[in-house]
Amino acid sequence: MDYAQQQRDPTKHAIGVGFVILMHVLLIWALLNGLGRAIVEVVKKPLSATIIEELKLPPPPPPPPKKIIEQPKMAPPVETYVPPPDIPTTTNTAPTISATTSAVPTEPHTIQAPVVVAAPPAPKPAIRRGVTRIAGENPEYPRAAIKDGVAKGRVVARLNIDEQGNVTEVIIFSAEPQRYFDRAVISALKGWKFASDGEKYVAEVELNFTLKDN
Repeated sequence: MDYAQQQRDPTKHAIGVGFVILMHVLLIWALLNGLGRAIVEVVKKPLSATIIEELKLPPPPPPPPKKIIEQPKMAPPVETYVPPPDIPTTTNTAPTISATTSAVPTEPHTIQAPVVVAAPPAPKPAIRRGVTRIAGENPEYPRAAIKDGVAKGRVVARLNIDEQGNVTEVIIFSAEPQRYFDRAVISALKGWKFASDGEKYVAEVELNFTLKDN
């Protein structure tokens, strides 16, 4: 039988087709019974990796300490004393020259009489007391003092007086009792007039108040 007849034989084709069908049946049965699932789980198992630590070598030993070699100390050289040579001394007798000086005549010393300096005039007192007014009225007794029953008072005031004898400023130096007589004293003393002295000066006056005088 030739090759062409063998290929046309229907029995051989039926056996091949049946074998292929049998293989598919076995594969489907294995998948239904879980064989495929076991194969998948084996594939899905995680891979374990082990890390190998690096081997650490021990540190090298420290270097040996260097030896310091001390140089031997040398003794200082000893100086030898050499005496100086003897030098003969020669005495030279040189002629001495004597010079004669003539005395210069001196003039007689005259003593000058001390210069007498005139003493400066005594300065005038900075504050004058006891000055006399030539015009002006006495201050009135304050109504506030009468109302409060103040029976007496004492005021010391200092006046700035110009070259013509006019009062330019009144300053209350002290007052007993305070604040009752200040305004009345300042108002009255600004109108006082004193003798002209040709210069400015400061005068101090004392004023006494009694209620029975008003």
